[in-house]
Amino acid sequence: MVAANSKTVVLFSTADWDSPYWTNKQHIASRLADRGYEVLYVETVGIRRPGLNAMDLRRIIARLKRGTAPIREVRPNLWVFSPLTVPLGQRYAAVSVFNRWQLVFRIRSWLRRRRASHPIVWTYHPYMLEAAEAVQPSAVVYHSVDDLGAVPGVDKAEYEAVERRLLQRADHVFVTSLALEAHCREVAGERTHYFNNVADIAHFGAARLDRLLPADLAGIPKPRLIYVGALSDFKIDLGLLASLVQARPDWHLVVIGDEREGQRDPTIARMQAMPNAHFLGWRPYAELPDYLRGADVALLPQLINDYSRAMFPMKFFEYLAAGRPVVATALPALADYHAVHRVAHDAAEFEAQVQAALDHRGDGVLPLDHPVLTKNSWDARLDAMLAIVNGDSRPA
Repeated sequence: MVAANSKTVVLFSTADWDSPYWTNKQHIASRLADRGYEVLYVETVGIRRPGLNAMDLRRIIARLKRGTAPIREVRPNLWVFSPLTVPLGQRYAAVSVFNRWQLVFRIRSWLRRRRASHPIVWTYHPYMLEAAEAVQPSAVVYHSVDDLGAVPGVDKAEYEAVERRLLQRADHVFVTSLALEAHCREVAGERTHYFNNVADIAHFGAARLDRLLPADLAGIPKPRLIYVGALSDFKIDLGLLASLVQARPDWHLVVIGDEREGQRDPTIARMQAMPNAHFLGWRPYAELPDYLRGADVALLPQLINDYSRAMFPMKFFEYLAAGRPVVATALPALADYHAVHRVAHDAAEFEAQVQAALDHRGDGVLPLDHPVLTKNSWDARLDAMLAIVNGDSRPA
């Protein structure tokens, strides 16, 4: 094992910094910066081959524009780099060589300006290994938070081959679900460490305060069932939600989030025409506790498939921190937390569990100092991760 004493981190993300939905990548990067690490946040280089369509063409044009922009400091100790990624690099060797050259050149230039060397490389995808080796890292951390090979449009066989190389090289592998742990441990062995997703407990705990509700929520009748997050048709059981809305016209579904880019799902369109379904769109992260304050039940209506079997929804602890009862489909990653949420295996059971949560609202709300919440905060999680990375049993 390599002990990394560097205070510089090059973080390879699968999400752009300004993405409306914050995930592990932005949370980890910002908290590393808060602790004095100088962090270069490298936005996604693209893991899905672009198609011949208007949406992907717009993405390519936007990427090329951002790729010529200078690296920018977005907050103290945190810089964002949008790589100039020419499409089809995974298909044509010459394109791949160019993409890798400009990626390494700009990272090295940033390191020289910071007078830094041997950074910690912290990555969320495997398409960076050659670039990482070129900057002579003190340690390579692979933080596997999703089964990206199961994302629509990704070449699963190609992805797994590249990921295997990263698993063989990485000094530390952090995973967010037991399914990912089993997968990564086959190659990385004891270098694999299970850390489920967590939440900003204090931030979402503000939902418990007695404050006014947002105007667009206050006008919706109760009981209100809320879902917060992107409406991705390969993650969310939209049919289940539609059944719930249709079966219980006295309940009001509130959705905070938009469909994923390029998606126009007919089930969502059908629900939008129903008087008890309210699609409010995306809301800033800072405002989410205000919306959760007005919810009677929080929902995790995930599909059970290859992707979701390897995921741990960040919303779970956010909902619990907000003091909301949670009803979820039978996600394997949440099996250890059945005592603090309700589980359903089909639409009828989901409806019954929501009714039970409404009948017993207020029961079982975890205090903010409950171990389930304090142990699953971002600060506690980063303490444990950095202790491993730094080869130190003490909190970092």
